Amino acid sequence: MSKSKLEILKSEVKEELITNILPFWITKMTDSRDGGFYGRIDGSGHVYNDADKGCVLNARILWSFSSAFRILKNPGYLKTAERSKDYLLNHFFDKEYGGVFWLLNHKGEMKDGKKQIYAQAFAIYGLTEYYRITNDTTCLGIAIELFRLIEKHSYDIKLDGYFEAFSREWGVLDDLRLSAKDANEKKTMNTHLHVLEAYTNLYRIWKDDLLKKQLQRLINVFTDKIVNSKTFNLNMFFDEEWNDKTDLVSYGHNIESSWLIYEAALVLGDETIINKVKKICLRIAGASKEGIMADGSMIYEKFFKSGHIDSDRHWWVQAETVVGFLNAYTLSGKEEYLNLSQAAWKFISCHLVDKQNGEWYWSVDKNLQPNIKEDKAGFWKCPYHDSRMCLEIIERQNVI
Repeated sequence: MSKSKLEILKSEVKEELITNILPFWITKMTDSRDGGFYGRIDGSGHVYNDADKGCVLNARILWSFSSAFRILKNPGYLKTAERSKDYLLNHFFDKEYGGVFWLLNHKGEMKDGKKQIYAQAFAIYGLTEYYRITNDTTCLGIAIELFRLIEKHSYDIKLDGYFEAFSREWGVLDDLRLSAKDANEKKTMNTHLHVLEAYTNLYRIWKDDLLKKQLQRLINVFTDKIVNSKTFNLNMFFDEEWNDKTDLVSYGHNIESSWLIYEAALVLGDETIINKVKKICLRIAGASKEGIMADGSMIYEKFFKSGHIDSDRHWWVQAETVVGFLNAYTLSGKEEYLNLSQAAWKFISCHLVDKQNGEWYWSVDKNLQPNIKEDKAGFWKCPYHDSRMCLEIIERQNVI
């Protein structure tokens, strides 16, 4: 019974990926005038030709289409990946100080040169995935250079972990935040999660001793510092000494981390760490069930002090819910987790997929009304969570 459920799930998400998600980014986001990809399409489908272009968006396009080509072998995906790779190296890469810029204007000129470690990590993630399909040694070399810059400037040799952000010249900044909604703290769960993700992909292709050591340290940072040992939710914000400054539960980050931490342990290949992480990741997935609604969707977040609950269903949270619970099913064999994964996908298919205009809505509210005030594509709305969900299921179904 479970096998047939998985086969149906694979078939449905593959269809979604190749007929809706990826074509949207190829046909609607390719900037034929100024190069690369447009910086924004709003929730009503309007393209902003003069929108700024973010590094995170470009790097996520690079990863998504590289991964899609690796698994599905469509030449069009390779072409799009190559376009993103070229634009990243020619425009976002800082040839003077190293690293990647945070933001360009629509013409591809630097607008904000700060070195957000989150963006450096995504550049590594995209470049390493491109290397996996092309063996492009230039991309591997730049990914290694970015790794060394992160280690040189961001790694806390005294207390472990990584500091958030630096100036273009790798100097100190007062405002370290990724976005206005974040706390201005020196260390965050979110940046550490995506450094972990990037280092995992780099270690697949470059078995360096220092990288191995730092990947192991990152896993330990999560298990020993970031994961709350009482609730198994993730603490989100920390000061330099790892004092917890968190005021919320982020259900999407919980469930996303539950499979990314385990993936990192698998790639590292240490059986002791794998066994330790397996238990913790199942506890994280179990704690994440608190955010599940009766319709199978996952709410966004809950704040401790105010008691406020944001019950909107964000696109990326639902995508990670599908993968996270599928991973928990793989680790535990419990049918409950497979059912939760399927229910989340059913919710996505019914309420978040824009079957008329392509891609997914940013979110739906508690009344299941689509949010068209937020972007359909933009700085944070990328073909990353949804395409990765589909690709993970396609790959996993063959081995489960």
